[in-house]
Amino acid sequence: MPGDNLLKDLTACPRCDKSPLSLKGDHYRCDACKVDFPSVDGIPWLFAEPEASIGEWRNRLHFALRQLANESQRTRTELTECEDGSLTAQRLKKHIEAMDEHRNNLRELLTPVDVQSSQASYESYLALRTRLPTDQGIATYYANIHRDWAWGDEENQVSLDLIKAIAGDEALGDTLVLGSGASRLAYDVHTQLDTDRTVAMDFNPLLMLVAKNVVEGKEVELYEFPIAPKSMNDFAVKRTLSAPKPADESFLLVLADAMRPPFGKGTFDTVITPWIIDIVNEDLRVQAVRINNLLRNGGRWINFGSLAFSHPDRSRCYSTEETVAIVESSGFSAPETKEETIPYMCSPASRHGRRETVFTFAAEKEANVKAPERYKALPDWIVTGKEPVPALESFRSQAMSTQIYSYIMSMIDGKRTIGDMAKILEQQKLMTKEEAIPAIRNFLTRMYDDSQKSSGF
Repeated sequence: MPGDNLLKDLTACPRCDKSPLSLKGDHYRCDACKVDFPSVDGIPWLFAEPEASIGEWRNRLHFALRQLANESQRTRTELTECEDGSLTAQRLKKHIEAMDEHRNNLRELLTPVDVQSSQASYESYLALRTRLPTDQGIATYYANIHRDWAWGDEENQVSLDLIKAIAGDEALGDTLVLGSGASRLAYDVHTQLDTDRTVAMDFNPLLMLVAKNVVEGKEVELYEFPIAPKSMNDFAVKRTLSAPKPADESFLLVLADAMRPPFGKGTFDTVITPWIIDIVNEDLRVQAVRINNLLRNGGRWINFGSLAFSHPDRSRCYSTEETVAIVESSGFSAPETKEETIPYMCSPASRHGRRETVFTFAAEKEANVKAPERYKALPDWIVTGKEPVPALESFRSQAMSTQIYSYIMSMIDGKRTIGDMAKILEQQKLMTKEEAIPAIRNFLTRMYDDSQKSSGF
């Protein structure tokens, strides 16, 4: 694979966190773990548990394609109820054609995700505690593809300008863009700033497969489905995605998990984190230490994006002042910071563009810090099944709710009203009729809303 020899000396096994990876034909291998890491259309697949993660993404791909097929069929049903030749009928016909073509384009583009690979042992999978975030799918950040490679020139340029301003005249050297998405910012950094090698890393195969094609000089055709279309012709817009010019072989793509980065300690001169530190499911204090460990002494961490922390624990939703303090306490110099309001996701076909105030900083690594523990997505009592399941208060509440909702579902027979079902719940002494009526109505509303949801593309 082109670029593999340029990448090889940067890698380390994401399973054992220390052994360098070796090249074995068209894939990487950890000789210590005796695990092969496949490639997806030439992009190294360096997840800690490669077979399990490919299986999860494959399932999500198939689910997304089924959703698109269901949405297309539902729209066909709606079309039969429209007056022939009406504006609504015209719009629906175009939308059906676009969805069908879009589904076929996605299936073709994502064919490499169906790679076949050997099965790891169950015990090794348990030991790693790896899994994909449940809120991330093939379509997550789909709109960013079009921003990056079709219509986002203004946003792309101002983003690069902010990175350039905070980086100054200093060379970036070997650079890792952690969570690169569709990778336009990584591409622009590589082609317009002073880098040696640039590694663009993300865990979404759709984003990375699009990036691979365009940086190789190919054109990709995909439909954009704007959130708030400006006109009838904007409900589904076929875009031609392309890069200004092909990237050279020192621009490297990697599929991997940001919380288990497959790189050696002290590997990079620069780590760039665009729009990621506030969305990953890991405390910033731990992230900062991981990034410190990836950098060589004197290397720089450059951050760019929002600070929209949304963790359930309010103590982990950090302010700009706390963010700066955390960076400085993690072996870095006092960060140089900039804040600027820029256009964000302003599609020419949508009314939904906005402006976002981004927080950019650069901090130099001044000291080594102890590496954090291996990331665990799940607690041991779920993974191993050998420890007692804790009697959490949230579990007890959910158990009661589940029993009631299950009982409500069993009462649906096409004859009973909400009042009838509320009366039965009262007779069973589960709740009073006055409490039961709004509870049943809320439950059925959620069920009905779920049944009406579209695919999200």
